[in-house]
Amino acid sequence: MTGKSRQDENPNLSPKRSTVAALLYIEASLVLALGVWLVVLGFTHEEKELPPLIGVVVFAILGAIGLFASARGYVNGKSFGRSPTILANLIAVGVAYYQIQGQFYIGAVVILALALPTLYFAFMIAKEEG
Repeated sequence: MTGKSRQDENPNLSPKRSTVAALLYIEASLVLALGVWLVVLGFTHEEKELPPLIGVVVFAILGAIGLFASARGYVNGKSFGRSPTILANLIAVGVAYYQIQGQFYIGAVVILALALPTLYFAFMIAKEEG
């Protein structure tokens, strides 16, 4: 073990970039966990519509892969993860709005607690790096 931190390995990794990457990894994990949970529900519950369930599971897996890839872009100092990060988190804010409308406040708070700081730091990085 060399004792090097991620910052030593990659000098392009600013504290803002590492924060966005960490938040994106958390988001990717949660979206993937949601997809796995839906698969389990598909096997354990009798009343289900298979085509929409499969669509949501596939969407969750693809979304998790996209968030993970965006996080890797931030870690590696690349700019290819910026737009997907901002788009995904703006969509998340919209989802939180509809959860508030449906009085599912806990879900909205969790989404906003991840989406808003991610958006803030992603916009700051885009502003600083051009």
